[in-house]
Amino acid sequence: MESHVKLRNLLVMAAADGSLTEREIAFLSDRRYRWDVPEDVFANLIRYAISDGAELEIPDSHDERVEMLQDLLRMMAADGDLAEVEKQLFAAASVAMNISDDELKEIIDSVV
Repeated sequence: MESHVKLRNLLVMAAADGSLTEREIAFLSDRRYRWDVPEDVFANLIRYAISDGAELEIPDSHDERVEMLQDLLRMMAADGDLAEVEKQLFAAASVAMNISDDELKEIIDSVV
């Protein structure tokens, strides 16, 4: 999965609760630099994430799906508050990815 798509997914999760905290912005900025996403692309990704039609893009490979769920968990925890809408989005993503309950527990344990 391309870096900008990974970052867009994180932005969609961050914006799901209707606000972006300083800690979330710092986390996202760190990922932007780490993944070498240009500032203009980042701005477009933010616009997408706060739009009404924003949705997560599910990766094709199993390994990328696991990595995405780990990244989403880190994003959810960035502000220290797990909002209900974030939990619902995470649950919907894991179901769409056909991740079993046991594997999901392993993914959560690997991050927490």
